[in-house]
Parts: sequence; C-alpha cells; structure tokens
Amino acid sequence: MISANLSAIFYLISGILFILALRGLSSPETSRQGNFFGILGMIIAITVTFLTVGNFSNAIIYVLLFLVIGGAIGAFIAFKIPMTAMPELVAGFHSLVGLAAVFVAVSAFLNPQAFNLGSPGNIKLASLIEMSIGAAVGAITFSGSIIAFLKLRGIMSGSPITFIGQHFVNLLLGISILALIYYLCTTQSESFFWGMIAISFIIGVLLIIPIGGADMPVVISMLNSYSGWAAAGIGFTLENTALIITGALVGSSGAILSYIMCKGMNRSFFSVILGGFGGETSTGEKQKKDQKPVKSGNAEDAAFLLKNASSVIIVPGYGMAVAQAQHALREMVDALKKNDIKVSYAVHPVAGRMPGHMNVLLAEANVPYDEVFELDDINNDFANTDVAFVIGANDVTNPVAKTDPKSPIYGMPVLDVEKCKSVLFVKRSLSPGYAGVDNELFYRDNTLMLFADAKKMTEDIVKSI
Repeated sequence: MISANLSAIFYLISGILFILALRGLSSPETSRQGNFFGILGMIIAITVTFLTVGNFSNAIIYVLLFLVIGGAIGAFIAFKIPMTAMPELVAGFHSLVGLAAVFVAVSAFLNPQAFNLGSPGNIKLASLIEMSIGAAVGAITFSGSIIAFLKLRGIMSGSPITFIGQHFVNLLLGISILALIYYLCTTQSESFFWGMIAISFIIGVLLIIPIGGADMPVVISMLNSYSGWAAAGIGFTLENTALIITGALVGSSGAILSYIMCKGMNRSFFSVILGGFGGETSTGEKQKKDQKPVKSGNAEDAAFLLKNASSVIIVPGYGMAVAQAQHALREMVDALKKNDIKVSYAVHPVAGRMPGHMNVLLAEANVPYDEVFELDDINNDFANTDVAFVIGANDVTNPVAKTDPKSPIYGMPVLDVEKCKSVLFVKRSLSPGYAGVDNELFYRDNTLMLFADAKKMTEDIVKSI
C-alpha cells in the first residue's frame, strides 16, 4: 500500500499522459504515439488504484479474473473488427462506460461503508449528489449508445423516429430526474434512486431515436462526451483523482468535438440533440431518380479519362471502406503519378460516418499525409481539376445540400465535386446514402457512373492504365 501523497503524484502523471494521448490522437502522424501514452497512463492508474486499497486479498482474485476476461474480449474485438464497423463499435463501447458508471453508483448507494461515504440512509450529501448525477448520465449514455449502435448497424432504421409532443415528454422526464435527485437527497429512499435510473434509461432512448442518419456522427461524439462526464461524476463519489481527470478529459474533448462537427456540418448542436435532422427526402429528388437517365461506363472508360487528365482529386467514402479498396486505390494513384498526373485526396470531416475514419484507412495504405486535404483546404480546387474520382462517398458530395431547403442534409458543407470537368463515381447502385437522400450528382452531364464493387473496379482501372 502506498501513501496518499505518492498516489496523488502517480495519478497526476497518468493524467498528464492522458492529455498527451489526446494531443497525439489529433493527427494521424502522431496517433500511434498518442495510443502508447494512453495505454501507459491507464496502466499507471490501475496499478496505483490497486496499491491504494487496503486489505483486498479476497477480492483481488475476482478483480484480476475480470480484468483478464475483459482485456481478452477487448483484444479480440480490436483484432477482428473491420474499420467499416468502427462507428458502431465506438457507440457500443460508450454504452459500456455508461453502464459501468451506473453499476458503481448502485454499489456505492447500497454499500456506502465500502467507499467511506457513510451508512445506508445516512450517506454524505455531496456524495449522494455526485453518484446520482453519475448514475443518471451513465444510464442516458448506455441506452442512447445502444440506440446509436442499432441505427449504425442497420438493425434499426436510420430514419428519425418521432411522435407528437416528443420534446415535451423529454422535458418532463428531464424535470422528473432532477426532482427525484432532490427527493433522494432529502429522504435517501431506494425507490427514488431506482426511479431516477429507470427514467434516465428511458430518456436516453427518446433522445436518440429522433436523430437521423445524417447527424449520427455528432451523436457518437456527444455520447462520448456523456460517458466522460458520467465517469467524472463517479470519480468524485469515489474520490479517485485519476477517474475525475480522465472523465473530465473525455467529457470536455467530446463536447468540443461535437461543437466542431456541428459547425462543420452547419448544424445547431441543440437542434441535433432535441430532434435532429434527416426526416424527409424531397419528392423532387425521387422524381429525378425515376425520370432522369444516368451515364454509366467501365474501367476502360475511366482509365482513358484518368490518363488524359493533368490533375485528379480522389474523394474516398464509406463504400471504399466496405470494399477495403484503399490499397488498390493507392496502386491506381501510383500509376497516375508515373504519367506525371497531379493527384490529391479530399476528405470530408464526417466521411465514413466518423471523423478521421478515411484518414486512418488511407494511412493504412501508406498514402502520404501531405496529399490528404480537408474540405476547407481543397474545395476551391475542384473547379480547376480535370477529374474527380469519387469512390464510395455519397452524402458528402451531394449538391442538394446547397440547393434544396427541404433536404435533410441542407446546409451541410459538401465537397464541390460537381465543379470538376469530369466526375467518375464508383458505386454499386443508385441507392441513396446513409442520410436517405438521392444524390443529384449521379445525374449530372459531367458524371460517369461506374457500377461495381469499389475494389474490383479500381483494380480493373489499374490494369487498364
């Protein structure tokens, strides 16, 4: 067992490492280093926590057993999960963080002596408030993350699920949670505690079901923030410095990322939280899909356009991730460069349903970082580019976001692909994107649709080049 002062120093060190981890994860070039700092900080935090506990000889076997089981499951998932499933994996992990916060709060409420919080019916007021907030936010995070997982996985429809008076019901439930926390603090009755948790689970579901697919990336980031605040609340209850620091870092960084994403998508953060977008697809779009023809081509046609271009911009999307076409794409780009063709990559902030998703896939294929540009840095270049090669992207290239106020993605900044002289669009079919919106770009005169699996089409283009 180590002294309180020494444990505080080690917790501070772990906190610094967590900050360095976040800093490293802000760039693909330093992400591995950031991961290393995060792992090291967590190892220090867990070790110190063990050493600060007194007599735990009987419990340590169970703790170590579950650490091994949980670690093995986590390692298995990390090795097996494809990058295309990363958004729903993150949502699933957020749900576990929220549930853990609920379990800790329940343990502290039922057995406060074990946490030095008092006795049943006589828990310290500050601790009771902290565990109540932690449990409520944790329950909302759990149920909300489960709904997000089901939507992203396709088990539940990505379309908004709404009903009359939904916002009023959410407001009423929110007030009920605050009222139950107040009465819990004054009476310390178990019924108020369980009622608060039950309502929190319900409101978590109701907050996420009305949010459409177009805004799901913001939801993931928001739930990330919630999980952090839940952990921080429980950290105050347990008087655990490392948990407070970690929770505050996750909560604040998730909130900042949510704000940045809303700003980047021209969304109101509170509008997304209170109902979201993505509810309607304009009838004009549906008619256009039925009436207007498209031009389709093959690998030879695409190779001809690419070989005769002086500049090409690659726009990767979720379809590229599904097909695992990043390596074939890199081969195609290398072939173009041998013909002295300038090639750049344009990545939308939420391409692949998650920030950084496309960047990771391109880095996996050893695409140089200086060739990958974000929307704001490359959007003006499309007008002066010969060919845009869109591989699996959909909503993030849809011009309707700029022209149709009725569209669920209206106002979201998109890549100005339609301004290129020619557009090569690799897609399996004319099906709409995740937001459920038909892409007007399919029907433009300068667009050539390449209907095929992204990887196979790209490989065929490489052969033709």
